Amino acid sequence: MSDPNHPSPPSACLNCGGPTCHPSPPPFSEISPPPAYRPIREPAINAPMNTASIILSPVPQPLPVPVANPPYAFIAPSKRISSVDDVKHFRESDSGRHFLGFVASLSQSVRGRKLSDPLPVPLSSTLSSLLSLLQTLSEWVDQIPPFPHQARYGNPAYRLWHERLSSDSPSLLQPILSTESLAPAQIELLPYLLDSFGNATRIDYGTGHETNFTAFLYCLARLDLIKEEDYTGLVTQIFTSYLSLMRKLQDTYCLEPAGSHGVWGLDDYHFLPFIFGSAQLIDHKYMKPKSIHNPDILENFANEYMYLQCVQYVKKVKKGVFAEHSPMLDDISGVATWQKVNGGLLKMYKAEVLEKVPIMQHFLFGSLISW
Repeated sequence: MSDPNHPSPPSACLNCGGPTCHPSPPPFSEISPPPAYRPIREPAINAPMNTASIILSPVPQPLPVPVANPPYAFIAPSKRISSVDDVKHFRESDSGRHFLGFVASLSQSVRGRKLSDPLPVPLSSTLSSLLSLLQTLSEWVDQIPPFPHQARYGNPAYRLWHERLSSDSPSLLQPILSTESLAPAQIELLPYLLDSFGNATRIDYGTGHETNFTAFLYCLARLDLIKEEDYTGLVTQIFTSYLSLMRKLQDTYCLEPAGSHGVWGLDDYHFLPFIFGSAQLIDHKYMKPKSIHNPDILENFANEYMYLQCVQYVKKVKKGVFAEHSPMLDDISGVATWQKVNGGLLKMYKAEVLEKVPIMQHFLFGSLISW
């Protein structure tokens, strides 16, 4: 409180040094302490801005894939999304709803299952062919070593690997599209497959490419080559092999993260293994979301659970305090149950991947995923 018998001197202007019209504000006291300073984690500009709408939105539910009936009318798929209105059109369309329902169905198929658990049904011929295809692509990485390269990202040898993918992919698809009626589907499926492993021009990879691989699998399901009983094997065998291949490509050729959210993303490259991996851990007796901070759990169980495998990889490639380089994953570790984590990630995938123009502008539409 100021003393009326001893008025405070006029304040001095910081620019000219002259007196000001208003006195200085009173100093902070215990009654009115200075505001607490909380540093902003970089790059805050990339933090998700629609968190409230994501939380309030319903959890995407599994939907059966509508099987396409002959006669087929396969066409070369093309890009159709260039605006927010286009994204809204896709979100509200049957194609958009069933594609998201397919992702939710894959998640549900591995609920409470370890990767080593016996499959409910043996691998179908389609899944066996997919496994062989991914193994072939992995062997090509060994045959095409990276060039001596000083830059952090973008080893040009990746372009040679991708050129080989482009030239040999028709023969790789033949065992899958083995019947006469399905052979013409190559014109529609090849573009999805070619865009599933990154961009050869930019030498990058991101969630858009991961989504294209999922779209490729969805198209096979529409052709009834992948059935609902195959979903567990599709995740635990095919998608895990795809993830291993992508880690190999990322590490060997230093692929740049495409459209990364920086520290505010789950991972610089992937999203879906966190969804499937969190579903695996639902109702686990001992492991909770906070268990990702236990190095013994990561070391002993990463080979059984995709979520732990992804966290282990993040900790390997990113140095420093986990809460600083991966605040999103750190925040998720505070959620009470894996059920809530899984539902939240499904909602986040819908909002942050399938409803983002920079990602979905590269998505393709044909007869199987129609516009």
